[in-house]
Amino acid sequence: MNSDYRVMQNDTEVSGEAAFERLVGLLDYPMFVVTTRAGDESAGCLVGFASQVSIRPSRFLAGLSKRNHTYRVAQRADHLAVHLLPRTHRELARLFGSETGDRVDKFQRCAWHAGPYGIPVLDDAVGWFVGKVLARFDVGDHVGFLLEPIDGRAPQHFDQLVTFSDVRDLDPGHEA
Repeated sequence: MNSDYRVMQNDTEVSGEAAFERLVGLLDYPMFVVTTRAGDESAGCLVGFASQVSIRPSRFLAGLSKRNHTYRVAQRADHLAVHLLPRTHRELARLFGSETGDRVDKFQRCAWHAGPYGIPVLDDAVGWFVGKVLARFDVGDHVGFLLEPIDGRAPQHFDQLVTFSDVRDLDPGHEA
């Protein structure tokens, strides 16, 4: 990173990687729950690294930590579901972010139904889509799953969604 890049905050100037860390630390990204199924195994986790990456064709990239149980299941899966949760269901986000599928069946603790391709779809999601996995990219401590949306449900509008500030204090099921 260019060390000439500088940021002023609270009258303190930082540069380089520290500036980047400070900038992204101030952002309040929406959080997503990603679920999947491979064979007879279902998995899901809270994801903060996700974004639409193309309009035409429609594409979405979801980053899964390599240490995560959901990542290991997703490596064998052809489809992932991406969910947005309303702030009223932040405890659901906390379940998928603070527990690990290595020890807990998260789907026994929430309402869900089988969606397209048998992928678990969370009933309390305000919106969701299932995407076909087109490619996987090693991006560091995460792998980016490039998705082609194939089915889903969306409301007319969103109220307040679960964001990073709602889950900033949780202890993750796995370190990133």
